[in-house]
Amino acid sequence: MSAGTNRCADPGTLRRAYLRCRRTAAAHGRTYYLATRLLSAEQRPAVHALYAFARMVDDIVDLPGRTPSDPGPAAVLDSVEYALRTAWSPPGENPPIGTGRPASLPTGFDEIVLALTDTVARFAIDPRHFWLFLDSMRMDAADSPLFRNRYPSMTALYEYMRGSAAAIGLQLLPVLGTTGPRAAAEPAAAALGNAFQLTNFLRDIGEDLDRDRIYLPADELAAFGVDEQLLAHCHRTRHTDQRVRRALRHLIAINRDLYRGAHPGIELLSPRVRPGIRTAAAVYAAILDRIEENGYDVFARRAVVPNHRRLRLAAGAALLGERPPSTPH
Repeated sequence: MSAGTNRCADPGTLRRAYLRCRRTAAAHGRTYYLATRLLSAEQRPAVHALYAFARMVDDIVDLPGRTPSDPGPAAVLDSVEYALRTAWSPPGENPPIGTGRPASLPTGFDEIVLALTDTVARFAIDPRHFWLFLDSMRMDAADSPLFRNRYPSMTALYEYMRGSAAAIGLQLLPVLGTTGPRAAAEPAAAALGNAFQLTNFLRDIGEDLDRDRIYLPADELAAFGVDEQLLAHCHRTRHTDQRVRRALRHLIAINRDLYRGAHPGIELLSPRVRPGIRTAAAVYAAILDRIEENGYDVFARRAVVPNHRRLRLAAGAALLGERPPSTPH
């Protein structure tokens, strides 16, 4: 992979690019930003760059307000991939056919990708994780052949999360560092990414329904008598039906298994980063506790972990590293 783009950037330009990424992480990723405070000065900017890129791409498919004359999300995603492949290809080598020539790029793309390219080169991150991520984002783009807004099974949902969540964990792993072969820590890194994502899906059911999306496996819901119509009724009335409560209890158990499976992998990371990752896992998994404490009332209120509890969990994660991040009440 070539980092030629960054060799042409002066230190001040690169510093401003990383600053933009840090501001994005602070504004939109409170849990991850809190965790990065426990990382080294070299690692923090890299994590901010990875987060800012993921956020920018996610916004391509999520933000409203495009005019009919604007290119659709799939075309913008193709432009992003083409630009990355062009920047990261060895000198004289063209991007693979089929990635699409740039037609439109998001606001702030140049700065964010400048920091991202520096991060990818500095930490030798495999670019394939970004292509997988972009493919999952195409699954969210209504104008893409890969689009889907319903998932019939957990297997289908994991296929989506392989790029949208597991790939993020694998992007982060080289930045965090490991005590042994990186490959040994990759399954746990992917599992933790999946755990975070499934927590988002359980918390944001109502918001996803507003966008005509259901990121929960239909067969798992059907086992408890829950279908799309019942979810829509609960969202409309802001009341969680007992069948939905039972289904959520079941899916939360699956989610906690993901956290537990990922937890031993934290010990494979470099000692310096373990407190930060424990913090992220503990604070994010606490959202599941809040859903339970709210009586599974995910349609009337958003499950939020209060700041005082975030700080307590962060301290506990730093001091009690052997404790799993979340246990059933």
